[in-house]
Amino acid sequence: MTDSPLSPAFKADRWMQATLVVVAAFAIARIVMLAVSPVALHADESQYWVWSRQFDWGYFSKPPMIAWLIGLSTSLFGNTDFAVRLPAPLLHTGTALFLCLSARHLFNAKTGFFAALTWLTLPSIWLSGFVMSTDAILLCCWSGGLYALLRLRSGGNWVAAAGVGLAIGLGFLSKYAMIYFVIGLAITLVLDRATRQALFGPRGGLALAIALLCLAPNIAWNAAHDFATVSHTAANANWGGELFHVDEMVSFLTDQLAVFGPALFITLMALAGRNLAAFRDMKAETRLLLAFILPPLLAVTIQAFLSRAHANWAVSAYAASTLLVVGFLMSGAIWRRYVLGLSIAGHSILGLLMVALAASPALVVAMNAENATKRIRAWDETAAAIAEAASEGDYTYIVFDDRNVFHQTQRYAPQLQGQLRMWLRHAGPLNHAEDVWPLPDRFEGEILVVSHRPLEVARLREDFAVFEPAGSLAIPLDGSMTRDFTLWRASGPQRVERDTAYEERWQAIDAAAGQQRGYSTGESD
Repeated sequence: MTDSPLSPAFKADRWMQATLVVVAAFAIARIVMLAVSPVALHADESQYWVWSRQFDWGYFSKPPMIAWLIGLSTSLFGNTDFAVRLPAPLLHTGTALFLCLSARHLFNAKTGFFAALTWLTLPSIWLSGFVMSTDAILLCCWSGGLYALLRLRSGGNWVAAAGVGLAIGLGFLSKYAMIYFVIGLAITLVLDRATRQALFGPRGGLALAIALLCLAPNIAWNAAHDFATVSHTAANANWGGELFHVDEMVSFLTDQLAVFGPALFITLMALAGRNLAAFRDMKAETRLLLAFILPPLLAVTIQAFLSRAHANWAVSAYAASTLLVVGFLMSGAIWRRYVLGLSIAGHSILGLLMVALAASPALVVAMNAENATKRIRAWDETAAAIAEAASEGDYTYIVFDDRNVFHQTQRYAPQLQGQLRMWLRHAGPLNHAEDVWPLPDRFEGEILVVSHRPLEVARLREDFAVFEPAGSLAIPLDGSMTRDFTLWRASGPQRVERDTAYEERWQAIDAAAGQQRGYSTGESD
């Protein structure tokens, strides 16, 4: 007997069909916009592209998954900026579908539709959907693992158990922030009987085995490279300096209004507070979701207070947050639906504005937003100008003091590949560029130094017997903004030892001079 047009099964299928249509529409639109985008790769994307030229089980600052996906995409679709970024919208499509399935499991089919739509229109996803980043991969693995867990605790089979393990393993190969998923899982095991029953047994053993099998090669790679990636991740915490910064914590929390949307983040905080205050009466599913929300948010808030934190460092919290908030807003009083609808509409308008800014320099100037676009403009022209300057002399190496410019030159001036080197500011390498392409302590002939950091010029000068001006570059960006470089001919390497006395001397000089960037507004004083 077939379902009648008004049966619950038909309605559920109708919402699933609507979800598939909307998710596919967003994916196609974003892929088309990527295909016609005039925006250059961000420096981090260029670095990931460099990694993708040589597959490995790990890299200096990240696990290997992002390099693998870029390598696969560029192998299939050509070595273009479009191919580098193509996995991003596809990954967020996967995340939206997993969240839809989780919301259907926890609530109903209609909530599943709005969970997917909410995710695709979040302010941070409008940006992340056009940028190839580790967050896009992490969130897809995270949401997939959460759905598999929900299925497993509801009597799921071996496939659900394997899904949990695979999501954890692949998540760690994407970004070590997947540790928060494991922490959430541990909390859930303590608080949720259904999860304990699902994982304390053969199915849990299978999940653990698959996760460890995925992780083992990366662990071995780190062990063979002095745990470089783990050390870099720890160094990002920056606990070596002055601690306790209320302003950084407030800034991080304020940034979350932009990451998740103001109304949705405020709703999330209110829900978390209300449920924690009535902990004993909390539903098991709510406890589970909060276990995957609060650890990254609390940990990164504390990190911001102790030192600093980027806005995206807690982004893993927002997969489960979307389920919790949308589930709440889709039930109860009608005003909740208005909050959700207005949030989706407002985020969409903001997202389309971001797309328009990226595509239209004139709009950037009109909105006085040149500072927001300076890092994604004119890298072709920048690399060409550096290559032209390099052609004017017989240089052994072209040397950089900014790893971002170094990777962009690798990407957009491949003819210079064999000559490109990084000057080491510190005693040892702090990034992939310095680790793989350091300027040798000894070399013959002259080098061309391309400095993007005016504050480093005096330090650079100390490392060479001869250090003479060779011109400057000012690459036009949006409006009157320019990307500025000073060029120097150097020879006679005499690298100064980076001992304690050296660092203390230059810290004092830096404190007096202040920070300078390699950009100019083009305005006269």
